[in-house]
Amino acid sequence: MANYTNADIKALREKTGAGMLDIKKALDEADGDAAKAVEILRVKGLKGLAKREGRSTSDGLVAAQVVATEGGQSGVMIELNSETDFVAKSGPFLKLAGEVLAAAVALASDNAALVLGSPAGSKKETVQDAIDQVSATLGERLQLRRVAAISGEHVESYLHRTNKDLPPQVGVLVATDGKGAAVAHDLALHIAAYSPVYLNREAVPASTIEAERRIARETAIAEGKPEKAIDKIVEGRLNGFFKDNVLLDQAFAKDPKLTVGRVLASAGGVVTAFARFRVGA
Repeated sequence: MANYTNADIKALREKTGAGMLDIKKALDEADGDAAKAVEILRVKGLKGLAKREGRSTSDGLVAAQVVATEGGQSGVMIELNSETDFVAKSGPFLKLAGEVLAAAVALASDNAALVLGSPAGSKKETVQDAIDQVSATLGERLQLRRVAAISGEHVESYLHRTNKDLPPQVGVLVATDGKGAAVAHDLALHIAAYSPVYLNREAVPASTIEAERRIARETAIAEGKPEKAIDKIVEGRLNGFFKDNVLLDQAFAKDPKLTVGRVLASAGGVVTAFARFRVGA
């Protein structure tokens, strides 16, 4: 029987994030040698990558970083997914997230495929290679789901923990001009809470607006509304759609009597871009 203790199992679990049963099997095979057990976990994990390909990755974290640029600031945000929250808070996963974010920041691109093919730090391996290696050790499918990159005179980032025991699950980037920087943090908090889809009405696709108009008209007719009132009802419901989905039309979180647009106008600033991620959503 291999010579190892419960303390050895605990230490290896904290180091790798692998399941207890897998660790025991690896230590048995390695005759109690912790370093060799780690290698065994990785080899077995790599062999199982194809089997894990179809498994759901609904947990994980959001990470973001803002850096100075010649014209102002640039912000990059990633969503890195795992299968369970246990792995999402593990040391190896958190370290991997830092490496993936650093690669995305260096690339300054919102193209996840490009990030996956880029170098992982000073190593020769790619970001995808690094993800596969950690996935092999942890025994879970890991996935870089998406990347956001925005820039402006000022970029604000905000990360929110929906569970104090887990890493951030909601992340926001918001870009403003110089004057808008005064309210950028409050806007980031608002976006995290109210999840707008579009920056302004001009950003809403014409096909979406026409679909909302059609649905509003058909609903009003089905409700038996007077024909002469239908056009007004349709426009009212379309405005309701804008208030729910367009950032500048939304009631401001800190003062619902004001819209986000009015808050920005009072500050003399403008929002030029934003991005919001929620893990698994």
